[in-house]
Amino acid sequence: MANVPEKPGAEFRPYVPAGEAPAEFTPKAIILGMVFGVLFGAATVYLALRAGLTVSASVPIAVLAIAVFKKIGKSTILENNIVQTIGSAGESVAAGVVFTVPALLFLAGGENFFRYFQITILAIFGGTLGVLFMIPLRRALIVKEHGKLPYPEGTACADVLIAGERGGNLARMVFAGVGASLLYKFLYGILGLWREAPIFFRTKKESATYPAATLDVAVTPEYLGLGYIIGPRISSELFSGGLLAWMALIPLIAIFVPETRVVQDLHNLGFSDAWMANNSYANWLYRAYIRYIGAGAVACAGVMTLIKTLPTIVSAFRESVKSFRGGVGPASGVRRTERDLGMGIVVIGSLAIVLVLAILPGFPHGPFPGSLLMSLLIVVFGFFFVTVSSRIVGIIGTSSNPISGMTIATLMATCIVFVVIGWRGDVYQAVALCVGAIVCVAAANAGATSQDLKTGYLVGATPRSQQLGFVIGVVTSAFVIAITLFMLDRTYRGPNELHGIGGPQLPAPQATLMATIIKGLLAQNLPWAPVLVGVFLAFMAQLAGAHALSWAVGAYLPVSTTAPIWIGGMVKAWVDAWRRRKEHAVGEESELSSGMLYATGLVAGGSLGGVLIAFVAFFGDTVLHMEHPSLPDFLDLGTKLYPDLKNGLVSGGILCAIAFAVLIFLLERNARKRLEG
Repeated sequence: MANVPEKPGAEFRPYVPAGEAPAEFTPKAIILGMVFGVLFGAATVYLALRAGLTVSASVPIAVLAIAVFKKIGKSTILENNIVQTIGSAGESVAAGVVFTVPALLFLAGGENFFRYFQITILAIFGGTLGVLFMIPLRRALIVKEHGKLPYPEGTACADVLIAGERGGNLARMVFAGVGASLLYKFLYGILGLWREAPIFFRTKKESATYPAATLDVAVTPEYLGLGYIIGPRISSELFSGGLLAWMALIPLIAIFVPETRVVQDLHNLGFSDAWMANNSYANWLYRAYIRYIGAGAVACAGVMTLIKTLPTIVSAFRESVKSFRGGVGPASGVRRTERDLGMGIVVIGSLAIVLVLAILPGFPHGPFPGSLLMSLLIVVFGFFFVTVSSRIVGIIGTSSNPISGMTIATLMATCIVFVVIGWRGDVYQAVALCVGAIVCVAAANAGATSQDLKTGYLVGATPRSQQLGFVIGVVTSAFVIAITLFMLDRTYRGPNELHGIGGPQLPAPQATLMATIIKGLLAQNLPWAPVLVGVFLAFMAQLAGAHALSWAVGAYLPVSTTAPIWIGGMVKAWVDAWRRRKEHAVGEESELSSGMLYATGLVAGGSLGGVLIAFVAFFGDTVLHMEHPSLPDFLDLGTKLYPDLKNGLVSGGILCAIAFAVLIFLLERNARKRLEG
């Protein structure tokens, strides 16, 4: 493990002493970090749109940085740290953007702001505010609380960097997962050898016994790896929510709600007859009712999560402010490992960002000087939740950080302020989302920033260099995030759909929820009946002992998404049982284990593969101008060689099951391997 003192307050000596100054903020480290930031940022956009979940990128980027530098030349531990610092910023900013910005598509007039310039500015300004607000908190949270706040991902990443001589073996396991995942995605996504989401069970809507039930499984490597990483309990809670929605609630609604009422409700929600003709009856019911039940459940679960963590939030903010008052001093004349960017940069940079946001043309902020209210809300909520996020991740880790709950609280408070002062028009829906989006990006990036600063503290990095690296990572990835959003939105839209985002393949659960909250509070046109059903279902899940938030997200997502995640969780349960039986292991599997590294590779490779598939379709449409057939149709060998086998209800399912079983076998076999030093 990294050099962590046994008792809080003990004198700490980093791996690289403060008196030494090895190469750190070098061009090769910056460039490689930017490359990883772009790749993992694009992969996070894809994964967050599809599954509503993300995976911390710090450990895999650290492993890959060590491996790449061993191939192209020597590097210092501090250069490797800069690579993962810059690269992980791309993942956290992408998560904050995807959880909020796509909601513009579902708001009145919001589509006018779903543009490259606006999205990129939101990402840059939100991510940069997260970095700036975290600078004065570093000494309070990372230095003074050392030994009290473990920062699990940051400590694990330091372990990887310090164990750099093992980097080749660690990297081989990640690369093996990436390679298997990319090959798998190429075979079905480009060559079309099997379908992505076969239907294993479906009943007709006319069935008198059990109508409109559907069980399909997206046999994708990223979902399998994600399930392994989050473990059997959370993956089971996700799947149970999906089972309730698609195997219980949809058949129940089909029994008691006449089809004429369903059609009327879909028309009221803006769905056309052409859309209904191209979608199953189960999907009609999902769009008309289940999506709002899921949104109500997610909103309720997010608020409950926020309430449960409220004592921690209040304590975190109070302690951080208390430490901040006495913890920030001049940067000159201090040791290398204590040099931060100056408070002048923090204050001037923050003020410049919020003032520019208030007057920027083509941006959702309302007329000046009323737009200054938006800037004030961003500063107040932004600094508060950056402080909260940075401290909470020190206790429970980045993956468990309740960012959605913080964003919900921000949106609700913002909308209440708008209603009180009379801002209820359609234009203010996008303004409210802008506040929530910037706060969400800032809080998400601050959580990742604090983890990386913990890594730097343990290995002996220069905080100033890391803070500059964060800003570089934010800006670099921001330019790619919007492009990836547009490409995926265009590629995955179905027949007679304007957008792929919000559809069956890119459900974007958090963004849809944010739009639902804003419309319900400002426009007051929310279908409250299904929303309230979801609220009380979330209460039920919490009372039953489940994590209401993971269960609620599962109820919102298509069952095709939650089923493979559950399978990955079951593989993890099997491997854990094997470890206990054969190796007498106890406790949770380490993030540096073979299984975790291979699963991380599956997630990264599968997500990047999804982006590449979207790029192929985008290239065919916009560059080659292929329409009939499109480029994906032209490359689809499965449909050309054995269409009946591939598309048959039974034969197609068996074919997909065999391919997925091979992937499961590879994950289980590699997870049982022992990493050698």
